[in-house]
Amino acid sequence: MAEGIPEPETWMIEWEHVAPMVLGVTFFISVASVAILRPISKKLGNLLEAMAVEKQTGVQHDLQRMHTLMESVDARLRLMEERQDFTERLVSADRKELERPYGS
Repeated sequence: MAEGIPEPETWMIEWEHVAPMVLGVTFFISVASVAILRPISKKLGNLLEAMAVEKQTGVQHDLQRMHTLMESVDARLRLMEERQDFTERLVSADRKELERPYGS
């Protein structure tokens, strides 16, 4: 082989050099991950919070709409009941007149 490069079988791992490199790489990756992912996670948290608020206000809006609709249906039902009562009074008045003997 070339001069100055030891043969592969004579290579030895010097652990006192490897451990600081592994520790340095791990620290670098951890710091980079936090630096990159923290803003993303904050934006995601804000988005989820906004979606929850929107959903809550949507539910409140739906409840208000249902309340208005029920009031409208109640008013129409009362009007129909009044008309039915009036019609029943007219029909019963006509029956009483028909049941009365003629000329009395």
